[in-house]
This record gives sequence, C-alpha cells and structure tokens, in this order.
Amino acid sequence: MWSTIGELGEFGLIERVTARFPRTGDVILGPGDDAAIVTAPDRRVVATTDLLVETRHFRREWSSAEDVGRKAAAQNLADIAAMGARPTALLVGLAAPPDLPVDWADGLAEGLRAECAFAGAAVVGGDTVSAGEITVAVTALGDLQGLPAVRRDGALPGDVVAVTGCLGLSSAGFSLLEGGIGGAEDAARVLGLRAPAGGPGWLACLREHRRPRPPYARGPEAAHLGARAMLDVSDGLVQDLGHIARASGVGVDVDSAALVPEPALCEAVALLEELGRPGRTALQRMLFGGEDHALAAAFPPETDLPPQWRPVAAVTAPGAGGPGVTVDGAAAEPQGWEHFR
Repeated sequence: MWSTIGELGEFGLIERVTARFPRTGDVILGPGDDAAIVTAPDRRVVATTDLLVETRHFRREWSSAEDVGRKAAAQNLADIAAMGARPTALLVGLAAPPDLPVDWADGLAEGLRAECAFAGAAVVGGDTVSAGEITVAVTALGDLQGLPAVRRDGALPGDVVAVTGCLGLSSAGFSLLEGGIGGAEDAARVLGLRAPAGGPGWLACLREHRRPRPPYARGPEAAHLGARAMLDVSDGLVQDLGHIARASGVGVDVDSAALVPEPALCEAVALLEELGRPGRTALQRMLFGGEDHALAAAFPPETDLPPQWRPVAAVTAPGAGGPGVTVDGAAAEPQGWEHFR
C-alpha cells in the first residue's frame, strides 16, 4: 500500500514499527506515551548509547535492513553485558530520507526485535526524523541484579585476562566485503567459477560482520565469578585492553600462543590471499580487528573459569612506559578502530 516512509508518514511509521515489539517483564509502559517506564529492581540502571551512520558503519549494498537492526541492537546490548548487567530495554532513534522504502524500515524493526528477543530485552520507545542519510541511534538499559558493576579500573597485577566470544571474524568479513565478496556466488564469480580453497567456512566471517553475536549471558556470569575489570571488545583486542590497562594503572601482556584462530577465520584469510588482498594475518585480525563484540575480563588468578572463558593475557605491574599492552612481552601499537582518525 505504502512504498516509502514519506508516504506512510511519521505517525504511521511509528505505529507500524512499534507493533512488532513485544513487551517483557521489565516493561511497565512501552511505546505510545511521552516516555516509557521500565522496572529498576536494583535501584541502579546501566545505560549506554551508540550510533550507526550509513556509509560510515553500514552499507545497504552489503547488509540487509534486518542485519542493520540486529547490529545496532547488539553493539549496545554488548556494552550492557560488559558492565556485568542483564540487558532490559532499548530506545531507538531513526533518521532517514523520506524516500526510504517501507520494507527497509520493516526489516530494521525486525532485526531490532530479533536481537532483543535473543538478549532478553525489549524496545520501549524512540523517535523518527527526516534526514539526508540513514542514522540509527540506540540507547540500551540494563539491570545489575544486585551485583557491583564490573568497570574498567579494577584489574590488579597477577590477574588473568580471559576472552569469551569471537575474535577476528568480523574484521575478515569486512575485508571480504571490501573485495566484492558478499557470499559464495561472488567468490565463485571473482575466482572464475572455481571454488575457494578450504571450503565455505569463511562465510561465517560475513555473518559475524553483518550480525555480531555478543555473548550476553557471559557478562553477568563474569560478575558472579568476581571479575575485577571487563569491557566489550569492539575496537580491537589490543586497543580495548589498553583501556583496562590505563584505567587500572597496570600492564597487560597478551600471550599470542593463546589466540587460536577459528577455522572460519583461517579460511577467510586464505581466500583473501587468493583474491590478491592478503592484508592482516589471522593472528593480527584477532589482535587488532574491530567490531568483534566479544567480552574481555580480568579475573583473580585463583578463579575457576568456565570453558567459555579463554585465558589470553596476564595483568602485570606497569612498565617503564606506564600502563599499556604488550604482546609476548613486546610493545604493541594499537591498530584498532578509532573515530576521527
């Protein structure tokens, strides 16, 4: 009936989109009033916000609207989990041109709904505005469930740094997309109908870039285990561990032998070499790649870590250069993502 959001109108768009969002037990009042009301049984609310801007963070020719919705939700919900909290709610702002197809807005809403359902949260409100390019602004809320927040400034020398979630796959997926590889058909076309060496496992890297899978439940788990510092690995492992090092006034030494690449990452690196776009090695992507949305946490050395947490580094006293990150004892220059650079 309506082909663009301009034809549908602001209030029609809001009604259409919010109809997709079910409530959870955390929601007292959802979309439709001047503001939402969300329970806060802990009497503290964890809050974070982030932006996705078209061409800067996503491209419509690379990602579906549902991909964008899931990614927009995931990168915010991961920050909630990184504080040791349980995600509860999202507020979503959408700026878009009036000629944006209604189907695209539907897909975005479906992606937001699906990721919230996976994380146990709900979309409770937001705003829409006309703009020249698509921007998705998300604010996420979370519940600490009576536990202390796990901040970045609590790591102590002797602590063990462990990671849960994927490292390096999103970086490889981005490089594949830059090389014109958005799926198996593209790879066959570019390689002259020859199947890539190593099998189709590298497709997982495309999935991780388009729809990251943060380990939400592991954040509160780390808080229960007594983690002293934690963060979401979104800008590269070395760069993000540097935030813990500086906030805690410590050193962090990464053991490269502990970073075992997944087969999908190795296959993607091999495919990029076949395409003449070698770039970073699998290890370098694990160390410096961005948009992983894994979690990294510093635990007391006596902690009995579940198998989902893989020890990868040790917290040390700061070296002569002050707090920072080393890899196998050697200084590591941060090479992860940084805006305005």
